[in-house]
Amino acid sequence: MGASDVLTLPRTGLRGAVVRVVERLAEIGARQDRSQDERLRQGMLILASVLIAVISFIWVGTYLAYGHPRSAAIPAAYQVITVVGLLVLSRTGNFAVFRTTQLVAFLVLPALLQASLGGFVASSGMVLWAIFVPLAALALLGVRRSVGWLVAFFVAVVTLALLDPRLSEHPAVLPTGFVVVFFVLNVMGVTISAYAMLGYFVEQRERARIALEAEQARSERLLLNVLPAPIAERLKRDTGVIAEHYDAVTVLFADLVGFTERTQVMPADDLVALLDRIFSAFDREADLQAVEKIKTIGDAYMVAGGLPERRPDHVEAVARVAIAMREEIAAIAREPGCEWLAVRIGVDTGPAVAGVIGRRKFIYDLWGDTVNTASRMESHGLPGEIHVTERVAAALGPEFALRPRGTILVKSKGPMSTFLLDAAPR
Repeated sequence: MGASDVLTLPRTGLRGAVVRVVERLAEIGARQDRSQDERLRQGMLILASVLIAVISFIWVGTYLAYGHPRSAAIPAAYQVITVVGLLVLSRTGNFAVFRTTQLVAFLVLPALLQASLGGFVASSGMVLWAIFVPLAALALLGVRRSVGWLVAFFVAVVTLALLDPRLSEHPAVLPTGFVVVFFVLNVMGVTISAYAMLGYFVEQRERARIALEAEQARSERLLLNVLPAPIAERLKRDTGVIAEHYDAVTVLFADLVGFTERTQVMPADDLVALLDRIFSAFDREADLQAVEKIKTIGDAYMVAGGLPERRPDHVEAVARVAIAMREEIAAIAREPGCEWLAVRIGVDTGPAVAGVIGRRKFIYDLWGDTVNTASRMESHGLPGEIHVTERVAAALGPEFALRPRGTILVKSKGPMSTFLLDAAPR
């Protein structure tokens, strides 16, 4: 879920209709450099302006009917200001001018209308509509830039309060029932407008929160695909080097025999699909035995047991993974067209150093003689066999089926007595 998804509201029902109207209005004078959020804010103000301009017909008609043309001219003036403002906006794309003009009109015209009708009572508290100004400014401009509009609203209200005794000396002659009804309508209109605007932004904030949590969860999953969970937690807390020495870990290398040659003849899609299938199966086996997948290098696969959290049965756990890997490859090799497939596996156990390297595309890796020896066990191994060192064979004991391979000459290590692991525990 991206930012555009956060700001896209449901398209069904009344809410969907409102969204479609807002998006259409947001296109008036829209610029390509404006974000989706800015466009929606622009659309909300235009929608509010148009609705109030339409509602103004009620005030214009009513005040004309009761013989107050001067008062009727004020909401009519707002209608003209709004229409002219939209025309200018559509031609220039300068939303800042339209925004400022509307905020000034929202602030000044209700105050003038109240003064022309003779104060708070006779006008049914018309200045209440000016409450829309600081709320709209807060939504459109943010807290800091909206403070001035809040102060301007307070100044307007206080000024009208000070002038009210004089203004009320010559109130407009309107029926009491009319004054009461308009007072209720003014309160309801302002409340609905404020509620709709605040509701819109509260909903957007909630959607942003949900999107942020989804992004965090996705980032967490991606991080855990690269690093073991305890290391990921340390990396989020610490900025220093993450490294640790382990007295005993078990390292496994697996390599697909003949896979490099197959890259020359297999279609790319088939090749990658097969490799993904194999390594996904290896991942499942590693997860099942709670050992750590360290990395893949081409068609080679590396896991380790006994880290980052130490455990006494790491040798047995890795041995079970090795046997399961061999069985997975054997099952795939029985399928038509995959008869060539085989795996060489090498395992060693002993001390190692583990840590995170890099700042970009970082990796959790292992170093030490145990790692090198496990790699040599793989490279000197046989297709379809699990080649292990003498110390792995000693650690596994009689519960696993092992057979001596004898003494072989291992590159960089010299003569070594090695074994082949045949089966899981009996």
